[in-house]
Amino acid sequence: MAVLPQSYRPTARILHWVVAVAVFAMVPAGLVMTGSNIGRPLQDALFLFHKNTGVLLLLLVLARLAYRARHPAPPLPAGMPAWQAALAIGNHAALYTLLLVMILTGYVSVRAGGYPVELLDAIGLPPLVPRSDALANLASGLHDSAKTVLIVFIALHVAAALYHGIVRRDGVLWRMRPW
Repeated sequence: MAVLPQSYRPTARILHWVVAVAVFAMVPAGLVMTGSNIGRPLQDALFLFHKNTGVLLLLLVLARLAYRARHPAPPLPAGMPAWQAALAIGNHAALYTLLLVMILTGYVSVRAGGYPVELLDAIGLPPLVPRSDALANLASGLHDSAKTVLIVFIALHVAAALYHGIVRRDGVLWRMRPW
């Protein structure tokens, strides 16, 4: 009988799933809000949700990174091929990096475009970037490109988890179970 790999700690699992739910809500919201066939009230509501959830996501991602620095991930199964382990580590690094890129380019795009981030405005944080259409357009383009790459890496992450849960049945999928 195979020994199941050690699970992530409860705090890591909670942070993972809260971030996952936020991202899975933000991606479709972002796609819909930039569509041309929606009404202004829905578009405004989605922009409000997307911007302010992005602020919360920054805090959550930074909390995840800080927690991970103090509590490393449990080891991968001993029988996992080295190339799979390397891809898993690379994918996680890419996901963290892309999430931060998305959040920061989103912030710069909004603030340089002269728009509010209501949650930050409510706590009195002034814009940290100057008003600049050129900067807003650059950040917006990077945000859009990173979105596509992020979606690909999320798909790879989910596919790998399902592969380990359904095909290999090596316990990797269950290490991050929400319960």
